[in-house]
Amino acid sequence: MVTVPDRPDRPETVRSDRTDYAGAVYGSMLAASVIAASSLGGSHPRLSLILLLVITGLVFWAAHVYAHVAGQREAGRQVTWRQVREVGRHEWPIVEAAALPALAVLISPWLGTGENAWLALGVAVAQQVGWASLGARRAGAVPRQVLAEGAVNLLLGLVIVAAKVAVGH
Repeated sequence: MVTVPDRPDRPETVRSDRTDYAGAVYGSMLAASVIAASSLGGSHPRLSLILLLVITGLVFWAAHVYAHVAGQREAGRQVTWRQVREVGRHEWPIVEAAALPALAVLISPWLGTGENAWLALGVAVAQQVGWASLGARRAGAVPRQVLAEGAVNLLLGLVIVAAKVAVGH
């Protein structure tokens, strides 16, 4: 997490003018993992997966906010509600990253992909690569570094895809 001192005499706060896309990358990887681990069964498989994506994103977002706040407190710093809200806003991309894969789940039958989750998994991996590459570019990385960031994230996404294939979901 990117933090900068607000003032020398005040605790650290989350930077708002950031090029940090870690939450979006992490949330995309989380969404891909949820999709890969779930099987579309039951009476409302698409709705179940959409809810699972959103709820998992919210739970992990809350866990990240809590971890940051607890870390500040354990370091002996006072934590204000303003700081909690700032951390919550900073970590919100974890939840937002579920939106496109959830939309893919919703529209997949109209695109002819039926009740499977492969479209959503592809969307999650693609946005993971996209956010990592954009973050690197906005942080001033040279093109070779941007390509490396994208390649590493593609490889991580493909590991999740391979796990889905190996398990047979």
